[in-house]
Amino acid sequence: MHTEPSNSVESLEAQIETWRGHLQRGQAIGDADVAELEDHLREQIASLTDSGLAEDEAFLVAVKRVGAVDALTREFARAHSERLWKQLVLSGGDPANPVSGFGSKKMWMALALATAAGAAIKLPAMFGVSLRDPGAFYPLNIAFFTLPFMIAFFAWERPLPASKRLWLALPLVFAALVVNLFPFSAPGSDLPIADTQFLVIIHLPIALWLLVGVAYAGGQWRGSERRMDFIRFTGELFIYYVLIALGGWVLIGLTFVLFGAIGIDMEPVVESWILPCGVAGATVVATWLVEAKQSVIENMAPVLARIFVPLFTLALLAFVATMAATGRGIDVEREILIALDLLLVVVFGLLLYSISSRDPLEPPGPLDWIQLVLVGTALLVDVLALWAIWARIADLGFTPNRTAALGMNLILLVNLAGSALYNLRFLRGNAAITALWNWQMRYLYVLAAWGAVVAFLFPPLFGFR
Repeated sequence: MHTEPSNSVESLEAQIETWRGHLQRGQAIGDADVAELEDHLREQIASLTDSGLAEDEAFLVAVKRVGAVDALTREFARAHSERLWKQLVLSGGDPANPVSGFGSKKMWMALALATAAGAAIKLPAMFGVSLRDPGAFYPLNIAFFTLPFMIAFFAWERPLPASKRLWLALPLVFAALVVNLFPFSAPGSDLPIADTQFLVIIHLPIALWLLVGVAYAGGQWRGSERRMDFIRFTGELFIYYVLIALGGWVLIGLTFVLFGAIGIDMEPVVESWILPCGVAGATVVATWLVEAKQSVIENMAPVLARIFVPLFTLALLAFVATMAATGRGIDVEREILIALDLLLVVVFGLLLYSISSRDPLEPPGPLDWIQLVLVGTALLVDVLALWAIWARIADLGFTPNRTAALGMNLILLVNLAGSALYNLRFLRGNAAITALWNWQMRYLYVLAAWGAVVAFLFPPLFGFR
């Protein structure tokens, strides 16, 4: 899939040597710091070449991603970036170049897998399962109509060995069998599904998302750089999916208007075909779009994180101040707990994306102090939520929802406490920002493990109620 570099282009090692010389020229940078930056540079180059870029292009993009420590390095990146853009323009839509992906093999593969995902979500209709049924079949199985096709795209693009493909397929098959064989019993109230079934719907995609990460990394999941790339991909995927969804709603609205003008009701077609097939297929299309543009343009998720970190900090500070002024506690109803946990997860994500876009050697700045305030305020909110949850459990006992909320908030408490500690050490000059980076990367396993515990162990522990 790689294009052959021309004879006029320097070899990869020569380019790295030139970059190293620029970095050290007239700078008070130790050999250890240069070596650490070079490790990050080589990890980025390996990731980009695995994605389909030629080595010279991958080097130029990696230099931009690693970041500049001074004016000289920024000049180096700008000068070499000009050559990158010329190469991309002159490539003439080379299929090996993911940026020129329109009309490429990657695009057609993505469209084929998107079509397959749309067809898969309609297969249950052959067995009498309707989208309008009040049961939880589709919410429970939505991960199996989307994630396998995203994994298949990465397995084809990287590509993955047959043995690793098998190890990715087995957990999906196991999870699909288990959650669909669970004998859930509805509570008989206004809720159509059991509490444990609702928890499985929320937590199962979290547990299975790690499989997408392994496929994204081409099976090379151990390096923290590859995991951070997957975090960036996740944020970009969310942004692109939302944009596709907004465009889809506009298209559906126009469809209703156009066909309504001639007296044809399109609601049955939209509900039964366009909407479900679009929801499933858009995940693969968004996956391809992220892959197609990430090689050149700076990722949007880290940029948006830097914008929203101050805004979320102000919102949390206002929330805590209002609680203190009014003396009101946190309501522990299920909807409130879900919203509160979602807020804390967003804070976790903002911190991830913010540190993913900064230069490892850049000194602490105002945004780093704002991040510390954000993490500290979120930590306080988490403690208050845990206090309210435990008080409710002490009065009324354990239920699936309260236990899941207690566990999730404890997990977030440890993460936020560790993040605050590493952030403070960085601000005081006692640790590098990479320590915070590595802490967050290791925590991905904790989140996936907790999702698996709730999805697979909570139903039998609480009698499938």
